[in-house]
Amino acid sequence: MTLEFIELTLGNHRISHGYDKDHQEIIEEIKADKFSKKLVSISRIKSVSEQFILTDYLDGRWIYWEYLEDYEYVKSRLIKQ
Repeated sequence: MTLEFIELTLGNHRISHGYDKDHQEIIEEIKADKFSKKLVSISRIKSVSEQFILTDYLDGRWIYWEYLEDYEYVKSRLIKQ
């Protein structure tokens, strides 16, 4: 099995910890000191918008990452996979 990655410049992010008893999403906001380059496993990417990349995380959680790259660049890299 070959793992495939994409290099992204990621910054602030929001971690979704699930839902409370009233079905409201529990979100933890993380403010990064600066954006930094990370290798992200393509298999963990669930969705891409012009502002966020949604990835899965430990224990069924999700992370919404802010990223610096152009949406069309990210889209083209993922579609090639």
